[in-house]
Amino acid sequence: MKIRDATTEDVAEMSAFLQQLAALGKRTSRSDPAFVLSNYIHDPNKVQCAVAEDDDGTILGFQSLKFATEANIYGVEPGWGIIGTHIRPDAARRGVGRALFAATREAAQRSGLTKIDASIAATNPEGLAYYEAMGFRSYRTSDGTICKCLDLTS
Repeated sequence: MKIRDATTEDVAEMSAFLQQLAALGKRTSRSDPAFVLSNYIHDPNKVQCAVAEDDDGTILGFQSLKFATEANIYGVEPGWGIIGTHIRPDAARRGVGRALFAATREAAQRSGLTKIDASIAATNPEGLAYYEAMGFRSYRTSDGTICKCLDLTS
């Protein structure tokens, strides 16, 4: 498995498996290519968007990290990071998330972030367990969402 920066050439494949996640009830946000391009690849607040690629070039998942700005949709403290992890359904439980997070954590530290928020639907036990395993801890709830924080200073 190779971890690399996401590019515009990845948009169609990223969008396709986000749509698979939506069909399985694991995603409620938009999943179209324009959304992927504007919110992951070209987001002006992006710290990093990394993809995990299999040996044959198939994208197994991606992880986005961006700076929280004033009035962000998640209610995250400005200056924190906001993380999102998306794994292709047939790549689950293969270490993709762990590999992506190693690269994301390095990017967060290089960018000077001290805290990262992960806002996860309360109905997503896999996501909640993943972020717990990565060291995130619950710090607030909001409208069916459990928000977890990773403190990079401890």
